[in-house]
Amino acid sequence: MTPAPQGSWSVLNLTQFIFRLSFGLAAAMTVVPPRYVTSGYFRNNLYVLLGLNVLASLVAWATPELASVRWIAVVAAAVSYVGAVMWLYEKPRAGIFALALVAGTSLAGAWLAVPAAGAAVGSAATDAASIDPTSAASMVLNRLDPLTSGLLLGVTMAAMLLGHWYLNSPGMQLEPLKRLVLLLAAAVLLRALVCGSGLVMELAAVHSFSTGRWLFLALRWLGGLFGTGVLAILTWKTLAIPNTQSATGILYVAVITVFLGELVSLLLSAEALYPL
Repeated sequence: MTPAPQGSWSVLNLTQFIFRLSFGLAAAMTVVPPRYVTSGYFRNNLYVLLGLNVLASLVAWATPELASVRWIAVVAAAVSYVGAVMWLYEKPRAGIFALALVAGTSLAGAWLAVPAAGAAVGSAATDAASIDPTSAASMVLNRLDPLTSGLLLGVTMAAMLLGHWYLNSPGMQLEPLKRLVLLLAAAVLLRALVCGSGLVMELAAVHSFSTGRWLFLALRWLGGLFGTGVLAILTWKTLAIPNTQSATGILYVAVITVFLGELVSLLLSAEALYPL
């Protein structure tokens, strides 16, 4: 298999990141109870989802390799707009249903847009994958990769945006934000499990990594996973005071560490048989 041009891989990674974030943010908002959170939170964040999916649509229509996800991105953008209208007219059930549709559509886009494992490194990786006795495990991990990555990205983003919303509506109860922080901790553990399994299998397949790859792996794990886990604990303890403003500041930092970690993960995984 001929490696894809570097520019194409950059576009594929960008589209993959957008789909993952769109899926996770929409899914995270479906677990936020509307009776405790004003509708503006949902409406404004659906506009964010609209912008993300419009960008994914533009990139997909300009990239031949993304022909299979063009209409998926368009549908996700359209449903995001309809969902925002539902929340504008205070229709929470229809609004939650729209969020679930955006989440499902974006996850499908992430699965369809992901290239074959190891395709970026050319025929050597492909040959290794073809003789790998754990190829079924590879397929499972590469399905779980967008799912767990999207959950981590989306829950972190949703929690930060909800924390910011408390600054506009300070009378809201803290339970929805605490729920998202707990989900953030769970998402970190799930992501670490998937990427840890991928790292072990990748080492077993290729036997060694270059120094540069180890450095990027250290950045990915120490910042994107371990650092985010610590920040989730700090946020939980800050909410116990309670101090939503400080908790929101910590969540801002968590968004940065998660985005950095997942972007590095995409770059590393593009040249690997398993998600890293």
